[in-house]
Amino acid sequence: MSYKFTAVINKEKKWYVAHCVELGVVSQGKTIKDAQKNLKEAVEFYLEDNPKAKVHLSKEPSLITTFELQYS
Repeated sequence: MSYKFTAVINKEKKWYVAHCVELGVVSQGKTIKDAQKNLKEAVEFYLEDNPKAKVHLSKEPSLITTFELQYS
């Protein structure tokens, strides 16, 4: 079965840190591509170790959006 996950990637100093929103799994890489690849592998390991987590997964990704706020 195929699932879609949402990844949020932030640059932190010399590394890109990738976070899977649905599972809370985090990984990193020196490039965005490496961070994505490493996160996918980390999620696969997480699901192997936690098969019951699959029960709560959606086949649709989460909606990610941005907003602007003026704050003084």
